[in-house]
Amino acid sequence: MNDMDFLDHVAGTLAGLPAVEAVTLGGSRAQGTHGPDSDWDFAVYYRGAFDPDALRAVGWPGEVSEIGGWGGGVFNGGAWLTIDGRHADVHYRDLDVVEHELAEAERGRFHWEPLMFHLAGIPSYLVVAELAVNRVLRGSLPRPAYPEALRKAAPPVWRGRAELTLGYAKAAYAPRGALTEVAGALATAAMQAAHAVLAERGEWVTNEKRLLERAGLRGVDAIIAGLRARPDALRGAVEEAERLCGPA
Repeated sequence: MNDMDFLDHVAGTLAGLPAVEAVTLGGSRAQGTHGPDSDWDFAVYYRGAFDPDALRAVGWPGEVSEIGGWGGGVFNGGAWLTIDGRHADVHYRDLDVVEHELAEAERGRFHWEPLMFHLAGIPSYLVVAELAVNRVLRGSLPRPAYPEALRKAAPPVWRGRAELTLGYAKAAYAPRGALTEVAGALATAAMQAAHAVLAERGEWVTNEKRLLERAGLRGVDAIIAGLRARPDALRGAVEEAERLCGPA
């Protein structure tokens, strides 16, 4: 099965599940940045009660979570599957939630949620970003521009989180020579600051994979690589990160 036939097969199957109104392709394959071994990221947009058992019944091998199985927030579950020898993720997207977060983003409002594999966590407008960048395979979905209200509201929130993260590291970890804790704080703060940079530009973010590069904050690598388990050295590293992650 070639890639076009694969897309058509998967999209048609997912679109046929009860309550599903749209299916999208996301991730690197939607944005044209994928490699030959990249996964395939799909999302099912449903209205009302979506039953994961319907997805299990398709018979694709892998793991299928319950609704809310990935933390219960806007990123509310999905599946890791193997389809025709390809690795594929299927994300659940509740249309009522997505439409609510779109309305909130247009008013400059959002909230923060923890999510596995994301150092800085995610903003609730991540599901709005997906609408803007993902490729619709079945059904119809809005394709929002970056709201001006969000461009104003999001950066100070993210910069505030970065400042607090670094400030705590300088006060609580550096004096103890706690290298690992400081390293973690530097990485987290850099991701938080990168969110601020991209929000200031009005650029959507759907994950952290290229976030530092896009924001021009890859310089944090050198700071982390040079860490030494001495209070003075760690304090200096945090202060260097504060300069890197602060407003341009």
